[in-house]
Amino acid sequence: MITETELFLDKTDLHILKLMQANARISNADMARELGMAPSGVLERVKKLEQKGVIQQYTTRINPVALQQKMLAFIFMKANDGPGCTDTANALAQIPEVQEVHHIAGDDCYLVKIRTYDSASLVQLMRNRFSQIPNLISTRTTIVLETVKEQQQLLIPEN
Repeated sequence: MITETELFLDKTDLHILKLMQANARISNADMARELGMAPSGVLERVKKLEQKGVIQQYTTRINPVALQQKMLAFIFMKANDGPGCTDTANALAQIPEVQEVHHIAGDDCYLVKIRTYDSASLVQLMRNRFSQIPNLISTRTTIVLETVKEQQQLLIPEN
């Protein structure tokens, strides 16, 4: 496990992260020009950020409407898992429509973000998949009417 001190990021690392978060396809040469560094130095920095687990993945963001996935919902779930048990969370994470699983404090145990095609496919998901999870006690579903802001980007400090 990587410690917090091993994840220390200097000003150059933060600048690289800012550039890559804005455009993951930015070339080493373009980053090097922006940073006033040699491309080989930038490449070495990026590789170290990957090895440390700071950069975890490169992805493409797809418009869900293009895939007809117009239904976005958040589901609060109660489960009777014991403390430290991850069976329910792991089962939820295996469902393709589930985009996020968060173990939360409060009356509920999990907050789950899902995308489906429509309300009928949401019902099917709940009947056919969620009902098969043995420790699941109850669900409360909130359907999103409109998304004002949705992002994965993190706030990168100026340092």
